[in-house]
Amino acid sequence: MTETGTKPRIGPLEPPYEPEIDAMLKKWMPPGGAVEPLALFRTLAVHNDLASRMRVVGSGILGHGRVKPREREIMIHRTCARCGAEYEWGVHAVAFGKPVGLTEEQIAATAGGGPEDPAWSARDALLIRLADELHDSSCVSDPLWASLKEHYRDDQLLELVIIAGWYHLIAYVINAAGVQLEPWAARYPD
Repeated sequence: MTETGTKPRIGPLEPPYEPEIDAMLKKWMPPGGAVEPLALFRTLAVHNDLASRMRVVGSGILGHGRVKPREREIMIHRTCARCGAEYEWGVHAVAFGKPVGLTEEQIAATAGGGPEDPAWSARDALLIRLADELHDSSCVSDPLWASLKEHYRDDQLLELVIIAGWYHLIAYVINAAGVQLEPWAARYPD
């Protein structure tokens, strides 16, 4: 977990940006936004060829998914929390979690609760269990898979697994590079 005040291992690019970097960073951010490009994106831009390829996958997950956005965010929040990626957890809590209908209690439960937390419905608890099993074993048990199949199609299950894998990758980058917390993002609950 990266804490505010520590020095990043790989410093994010700072403005003024080269024109090609500026154009790439604008693609990562919502159009017309007043927020500076995220430190994660500016860190990825250190390797602009790789960053441009990563954007396609990230935007595909966030903008073209087959699972409901709320369920996607439960997977993202839980995966990031389990990986100790407070940076990404906090960005998603503010930018996506609340807008897709997650309550304060549910957002907190992604970081500090388990599948039995009263914040979760039975279906939501399956997502928490899925994120946990993938994190702990890189696999899904047959009983959990059977329960998931009662609620999700194969394409949706594949997407949920890919979401967990993608956010493990993002967590690795954040934690290894020492990406600093965004001042406006949420922090893990006490």
